[in-house]
Amino acid sequence: MAAKQPPPLMKKHSQTDLVSRLKTRKILGVGGEDDDGEVHRSKISQVLGNEIKFTIREPLGLRVWQFVSAVLFSGIAIMLYDAVFDGAQVTSKTPIRLYGGALLSISLIMWNALYTAEKVIIRWTLLTEACYFGVQFLVVTATLAETGLMSLGILLLLVSRLLFVVISIYYYYQVGRRPKKA
Repeated sequence: MAAKQPPPLMKKHSQTDLVSRLKTRKILGVGGEDDDGEVHRSKISQVLGNEIKFTIREPLGLRVWQFVSAVLFSGIAIMLYDAVFDGAQVTSKTPIRLYGGALLSISLIMWNALYTAEKVIIRWTLLTEACYFGVQFLVVTATLAETGLMSLGILLLLVSRLLFVVISIYYYYQVGRRPKKA
């Protein structure tokens, strides 16, 4: 007996069949908008997430501020290194070395954040920076309250720390803001 031949497969041209394409995309879950109003091109981009939209809507001056912050933290850490190893009279060098090491670590984080497009990493570095300058502002203010010494240099230090906190918090909220839907 001869084997019965199956009927020939009909080729469907789904590229020309608009309804079929829409049904296929709906089943795959692509092409629709998510909660953020973003249209996904593939299921992979839905699972992995993408930060492409952030690279387009970066707050003006953010990268400059990140660069200034990285230079500032690196500069302060280097100045502490000079103060400790330059032969200056210090009763205990360990706290200054620890402080310099911590600032150097923060500066490395700032330098690495300068080259990323991840919103979460940028926001965490901005929050770290705001907390650092906020704590420094409070410590200097408490020291002034204890000693009662006030000079123009200390006043400029306080104003600069407060300004750095405000700028860091501003960029923190700007980076976290959802894009406006058109």
